[in-house]
Amino acid sequence: MQRILSSQLTHHVGATVRIAGWVHRRRLLKSVAFLIVRDAAGLAQVVVADAAVRAAVESLPEETVVEVTGTVVANATAPAGVELAEPAVRPLGPPAVPPPFDLYRPALTATLPTQLDHAPTALRHPTRSAALRISAAAVAGFRAALDARAFVEIHTPKVVASSTESGANVFALDWFGRPAYLAQSPQFYKQLMVGVFERVYEVGPVFRAEPHDTVRHLAQYTSLDVELGFLTDHRDVMAVLRETLAGMLAEVAARAGGPLATLGLTLPEVPAEIPAVHFTEALKIAGAPADEPDLAPAHERALGEWALREHGSDFLFVTGYPMAKRPFYTHPDPARPAYSNGFDLLFRGMELVTGGQRLHRHEDYLAALAARGEPVEPYAGYVDAFRHGMPPHGGFAIGLERFVARLTGAANVREVTAFPRDLHRLTP
Repeated sequence: MQRILSSQLTHHVGATVRIAGWVHRRRLLKSVAFLIVRDAAGLAQVVVADAAVRAAVESLPEETVVEVTGTVVANATAPAGVELAEPAVRPLGPPAVPPPFDLYRPALTATLPTQLDHAPTALRHPTRSAALRISAAAVAGFRAALDARAFVEIHTPKVVASSTESGANVFALDWFGRPAYLAQSPQFYKQLMVGVFERVYEVGPVFRAEPHDTVRHLAQYTSLDVELGFLTDHRDVMAVLRETLAGMLAEVAARAGGPLATLGLTLPEVPAEIPAVHFTEALKIAGAPADEPDLAPAHERALGEWALREHGSDFLFVTGYPMAKRPFYTHPDPARPAYSNGFDLLFRGMELVTGGQRLHRHEDYLAALAARGEPVEPYAGYVDAFRHGMPPHGGFAIGLERFVARLTGAANVREVTAFPRDLHRLTP
């Protein structure tokens, strides 16, 4: 008899079926016992009246893996309106050692550090696994949106010879006796691949050795990177980002209805045109000094509130960041060279995406590096490619974990990360 999932039971009323999963909960009443079995699709209720089967169930602690064969019976009070009656219960392994928290309760009451210490079992809780399913759906939507627009998925090195891509701290390692570093970003490679495919994207890990200990930063996170050629300026990049976000949310709605219901979430709408303000105007809206070189988290929150109040939008573009705060490869605004053709996208008052137009002429790269007093040699393999013809291009990067945290309302990005890596955590 082939195993079926809990979600398929409604199609087999009156039939004998076999399910398998984890003992989610046992409710031992005087005259009857209920066994709740959890599988990848949800929960199934098993009614146990036979004394011998009840004794077996009583000996199986929560999280023990079991197989149950029984008859599917309609019951409006059971999960999905059906339950298994007259069951035979067989353990598929030894009795489980219960985790240090109850997974059957509606909310996982353990502290976040305790959850992270016991991540392999904490992630089984429906609220934790729901966030990861939403994450998976968002990545599927990211890929689908870009595939539909003739982008090509690429895979770039995560070990690099130079540590100079962004000026951030890096993780050094030994590469057969030579110094090497974990990549902070696929930025250089995705630009170079525009010269091959014109439109590219990547889903992959990036590593930042910055000593941040906040609810929004990780030392390793998943970056959703995009780069496209033959554009006019950064507004073309913003348009692709808008379509990508809409595709991601549409796929979350299509694939993750159950997880969304578990978390009680309503997805935001992506406006047909996301409101945009120049950096100088953003400072005024946020009440920041006019000479402020960047937006602080408090400024981002104020801008998020303004966008929701004035435009009914959870999203806001801030364009034209000062060139001094952007990487050397950023294209300046031709009309205001002190400002960039770069942008951030704020999602519910937090920076989610950084992007913009890049330089594409070899001589501009030499001039940009010289203006910052940086040598060309560490960038030679990258800069040299621009001697061989590169179109005007640009792109962006979305932090997946931060996106899911804002989407779900998680207070800490670690709540939506399976096995976070940060300033303090390297296990499990």
